[in-house]
Amino acid sequence: MPVRPDATIEISAFSWVPGFARGQVRDLRVRWALEEAGLDYRERLLDPRTERPKDYFREQPFGQVPILNDGPVRLFETGAIVLYLGERSEVLLPRDPAARARATCWIIASLNSVEPSLLELSTIDIFNPDAEWAKARRPEVEKKVRGRLARLSDWLGERDYLEDRFSAGDLMMSTMLRILEGKDIVESFPNLAALQARCEARPAFQRALAAQLDAFARHDAAA
Repeated sequence: MPVRPDATIEISAFSWVPGFARGQVRDLRVRWALEEAGLDYRERLLDPRTERPKDYFREQPFGQVPILNDGPVRLFETGAIVLYLGERSEVLLPRDPAARARATCWIIASLNSVEPSLLELSTIDIFNPDAEWAKARRPEVEKKVRGRLARLSDWLGERDYLEDRFSAGDLMMSTMLRILEGKDIVESFPNLAALQARCEARPAFQRALAAQLDAFARHDAAA
């Protein structure tokens, strides 16, 4: 679905980020969920290099993106937003109670069991690659990352998705794997690399990524 300025649902996102963060900012998860659900949305673009508007902290206490506003419903945190959108889309959350619970489980697992160590490794590599403490810390962090992915790979096995079919759990988990782009870690687990490729080949993901990158391109063109 297109980004429409007259749409009822509003999300916040950044108008600009450095090159390494393009395609990584967390509004991508929400854009993707909206696309899977077939819901139009509009953007509220913020410049990350400037102070947030004071009213923004009433919507997102920590000043981060994204938020989602849908009439009286105002949400922050991508997991909460994706779960909310799942209530409106069987693509994201199956209607069968057991399958729905399993998809929800994978959303939480992606955020709690997988993302923290991946982000720690990425933060070291991007911001502190030459610091002595980072050089000492990195091998342990990478070992933990590989351990988490090994467990995930064992679970996935030869399946196409984490459960019987694509759900919001796969959406969230595959965006976690994107954090490791360029590190040749996901590629060590062929079934995880295939899961990521399978999810990113979905038209809804392609539209979501294009929309995020388009916001940056518009900013660059106007600069």
